[in-house]
Amino acid sequence: MALIPVGETGPRLHRAARLEDAVHEVVERRLVKRGWEPSIIAYAGYGTTEWVRVMARVLLSRPAPKTGWLARRASSSKPKSVRGWRSFATVSQMNAPVTITAGGVRHEAVGDRGGFVDAVVPANLAPGWQTVTIQSGDGEPVEAPVQIVDPAVTFGIISDIDDTVMVTALPRPMLAAWNTFVLDEHARASVPGMAVLYERLRTAHPGAPVFYLSTGAWNVAPALTRFLRRHLYPVGPLLLTDWGPTKDRWFRSGPEHKRLTLERLSQEFPRVRWLLIGDDGQHDQEIYAEFASKHPDNVAAVAIRRLSPAQAVLAGTLPSLPESDTSVVSARFGRKWLGAPDGAGLSQLLTEADLL
Repeated sequence: MALIPVGETGPRLHRAARLEDAVHEVVERRLVKRGWEPSIIAYAGYGTTEWVRVMARVLLSRPAPKTGWLARRASSSKPKSVRGWRSFATVSQMNAPVTITAGGVRHEAVGDRGGFVDAVVPANLAPGWQTVTIQSGDGEPVEAPVQIVDPAVTFGIISDIDDTVMVTALPRPMLAAWNTFVLDEHARASVPGMAVLYERLRTAHPGAPVFYLSTGAWNVAPALTRFLRRHLYPVGPLLLTDWGPTKDRWFRSGPEHKRLTLERLSQEFPRVRWLLIGDDGQHDQEIYAEFASKHPDNVAAVAIRRLSPAQAVLAGTLPSLPESDTSVVSARFGRKWLGAPDGAGLSQLLTEADLL
């Protein structure tokens, strides 16, 4: 069976997107003439025992030297400092055709105008972490991990990243830019107690999937994966957004991305009740309240990491929930709408709510 997700189709592209594509085509054509080749960055995917969602990005890379001291240096050296801007200094291959092999079956797919591949293919895989391969042209296949959720699982975790598991103060534009483009990734701090909380949740609910839902760009996915691993967070797929203009606007809407992703997960896993974890520094409370009122049977609880008053002011927001949403949540969940400043406080509240 072949599945070919088409990139940007339909209405006329936004002028910013058209300009971006025109510049991209010129750069891509020149790099290809210089011998640059497609390379694949595979992201963690997920699925069930019947299908799998595969996510990756096709980039153009300078051919690596195969012999000599440059080859030995490239294979043995590791960067001492990883700055955020390096994640954005990349050139993708537009509308790149790829071959996905899942469960021994090959499927053809094509990326979008940003080089992103997001395909759902049928696959007969056992529950747990499995691997699929993605190949571009005659290049070497790249393995992509996929988390196969057991059909018997009825509990899962959906977590924000910024200011929920990682201290970023994202709403502050200047500091957010510094954190994203300049700061060494090893300097990023973990929110106290959250990694321990997540590990306790996984222990209490064996096989529960963990999804990290963020408005961050796919460009920083490798850095986020290293951060989560370094701070001992459970492994789970990242659900991020593209960077730059879209087909109908200058930039993607972060809140809309979260709303659509939550809706998608509720349809893909209708039997799973989600623990939604976020913070009160952005729109998590409103988004989670909307989802809880629309899909009450798909929400086990909502856990909000509350910023301190000083953090909230510096972040340019005041931690509050609209009155209408508060009444809906209180009436439907009672004490299962939880809030605390760190992982230890949320752990205690989740224990009282019989989720730990």
